Amino acid sequence: MKNEQSYYIPLKYRKMENLHIVFWLFKDFSWCMIWKPLGIAMIFPTLLISIIIAWRTRDFVSELYHNLAIIVWITANSYWMISEFFSFDNVPLFGIFTYKHLALIPFTLGILLLAFYYIVWKPKHKDELETM
Repeated sequence: MKNEQSYYIPLKYRKMENLHIVFWLFKDFSWCMIWKPLGIAMIFPTLLISIIIAWRTRDFVSELYHNLAIIVWITANSYWMISEFFSFDNVPLFGIFTYKHLALIPFTLGILLLAFYYIVWKPKHKDELETM
């Protein structure tokens, strides 16, 4: 273990990540309680911090791909919340799909990002430093 490399998160970054979790929980709690103003307001700090985290971890491909997946997850989750808040979630879009199903686009993008990382990038870069 002495020769093993370490990945350190600076304390100011870790504090921001922890605050991100607080915002995310308030957003989802507000969604559950149907507190529209707070739920919508919490989208912005939650999404902004996730973008900052992805930017700061861009040097580690493993971290970047996972953080990009989080960004699109929060985006999908926020859109779904808004569609329920404003009662257009069950409005027919086409066929069996409703406007809520548009959240599948960013959810799918997140899955594709992680699939690319694990299936394509990681096997081709076995010697690269990663955090996973």
